[in-house]
Amino acid sequence: MESIGPDVIDVWSWSLDAPPTEFDASTTLLSLDERARADRFIHDRHRLRFVAARSGMRLILGRYLGLPPQAIRFTYGDHGKPSVSACGTLPIHFNLSHSADLAVLAVSDRYELGIDIEEIRFLKEDVARRFFSRKEYETLRSLPAECYLDGFYRCWTRKEAFIKAHGAGLSLPLDSFDVTVDGSAEPRLERLEGEPDAPANWIVLELATPINFAGAIVASTGGRRLRLRYRSEAAGQMVNLASRM
Repeated sequence: MESIGPDVIDVWSWSLDAPPTEFDASTTLLSLDERARADRFIHDRHRLRFVAARSGMRLILGRYLGLPPQAIRFTYGDHGKPSVSACGTLPIHFNLSHSADLAVLAVSDRYELGIDIEEIRFLKEDVARRFFSRKEYETLRSLPAECYLDGFYRCWTRKEAFIKAHGAGLSLPLDSFDVTVDGSAEPRLERLEGEPDAPANWIVLELATPINFAGAIVASTGGRRLRLRYRSEAAGQMVNLASRM
């Protein structure tokens, strides 16, 4: 079993485009309900990526819990946030996000957290007006035109990561809190409606990503500063192991 400690969040990443020949071996690591979810995908690529994401997450979490990946049991909160259900294991907090062919997993043994990664694509509509707070939208509109897209995805991933860390899901209105948009300043939560102390208790961290992605991690640390420990290479080795199990 691995421990992480109070000053670090582990971040794993791996490709979801595993060879189709690995599909059967990876599927054996999943629970019956995960296999049923995989079977509901119409397109093969989406099915393969779902299996690669879930099997990769199980392999990584098994390393922290000291459990075989297929032995891990998840329970889900009222708003769909998963947690590990296992007797005698250390408490562990984790969150998975994936976009296009990339998966990322954040893991902590201390803090509630959320992670989000998004492939940067051109926008076909004014998404920010619909989903951002008034302050975020006005700040975004004030950016130079060439900075708008990057600013949008910074805001979007920070908001998504906060919603996932908070645990309230979509019951938390997107305009009930503000995050920073500027890429040159330290990312942070600026406001949470009804909780004036929230900005001091939550931290926002920018995720190192490939050039065509944006990402963020949010954690409830009581104000404690953390660093991200990237473990991408080992994650790839572990996911490849699934095809030989």
